Amino acid sequence: MQEENDNIQFELTDELLNMVRHLVETRDNKALKGHLNYFHYADIAEILDELNLEEAVYVIKLLDSETTADILMELDEDNREKVLANLSAKEIAEEVEELDTDDAADILAELSDERQAQVIAQIENAEHRDEITELLAYEENVAGGLMAKELVKVYETWTVAGCLRRIRGQAKEVTRVHSIYVVDKQNKLIGRLSLKDLIVAKSDQKISDIYISNVDWVNVHENAEEIARVMAKYDLEAIPVVDDDQTLLGRITIDDIVDVIREEADKDYQLAAGISQDVEADDSIRQLTRARLPWLVLGLFGGLGSVFIMKGYEEIMSTVPSLFFYTPLIAAMAGNVGVQSSAIIVQGLANDNVRGSILSRLFKEVTLSLINGFALAILVVLFGFLINQNTTESLAIAISMMSVIVVAALVGTFVPIILDKRGIDPAIATGPFITTSNDILGIYLFFVLSGVIIGF
Repeated sequence: MQEENDNIQFELTDELLNMVRHLVETRDNKALKGHLNYFHYADIAEILDELNLEEAVYVIKLLDSETTADILMELDEDNREKVLANLSAKEIAEEVEELDTDDAADILAELSDERQAQVIAQIENAEHRDEITELLAYEENVAGGLMAKELVKVYETWTVAGCLRRIRGQAKEVTRVHSIYVVDKQNKLIGRLSLKDLIVAKSDQKISDIYISNVDWVNVHENAEEIARVMAKYDLEAIPVVDDDQTLLGRITIDDIVDVIREEADKDYQLAAGISQDVEADDSIRQLTRARLPWLVLGLFGGLGSVFIMKGYEEIMSTVPSLFFYTPLIAAMAGNVGVQSSAIIVQGLANDNVRGSILSRLFKEVTLSLINGFALAILVVLFGFLINQNTTESLAIAISMMSVIVVAALVGTFVPIILDKRGIDPAIATGPFITTSNDILGIYLFFVLSGVIIGF
């Protein structure tokens, strides 16, 4: 029966929350610990995210540090910050000592410099303390800021028998052993060791005889996005980190890279939606306004620009009223085509798949947009036929729309590429920037070309 329970997906219900709140309120510590110990630490973090601050802090202080250290890492960032503010330096140090160095550094990085120093001073394990301090010196989004110091390494001069003994000791400090790295006497990374080769080798063989010299690695100052690209390309669960002298410093595991990929995806999604800062749904009104208002202002000016353009063509609209009714269609098609093109390019840039010359990219986009534009233009002409619209007007609208689609596709393609070359996140091009610029340009081209074809 217990085995069946372990396979049941956790579900946070009002009944469960009310029970936890009741046990906290009545200070029934034994029952509370008994219930919470049944759950995975990530599930407990989900529960704590729904409790008020006082209740969450009470639970954190009640459970043992080995459990609560992992819980803290899973808490919502804002909630974790509040919980840490209600813990003493000694209590935070006890939590930190249970974590791998990379997670411990992440926790301390959220504290003020003064608070960091207080917590670090309370860490009893000198080696752990020094390693955390080393990691805090690196920027957040480089290999040094992502890596953990815990790893399994062996020296090329060791025998297989000696290597196995030492690995047992090292593995106690490593949560997951993804790889065994081989170093020389100067601690420089020279290869990796297959566990299979180690097991089948003779006891008196030297590691230098069986290790694999081909090993992927990243420099300690490498950007997080490039690390993610390398690990994804070669399907790596972990990658060693070295300095400029090839000295082995640590390793980065896939769970850290997944966090990087998720954060980057969230940021790109928000930029595409016209949100210029990293915000969440439960952030303050002030934060949300600062993130969203600038792009709404851009959209407003874009709309006013479209109005200004239309006012300049009042004469043609009064003579051919049908043109006025097609302006929302033209704006929508320009925006949609531009966003489609830019989304594909931004995705390609992120995955390093945008290759070849600009000229070949130009030819491809023009060809694609001409095919799509021609198909849509035929539908517009058919629609005009069904509503008994003047044939010349229908053709003018269709040809103008086709031209607008070609231009919108080119804008959507090349703006992200230009932004990327200038070091600006191209994801910003997939949102209001492209939509607004294509709206204005599309409406302008629509009236100019329609006027020429109709005879104005």
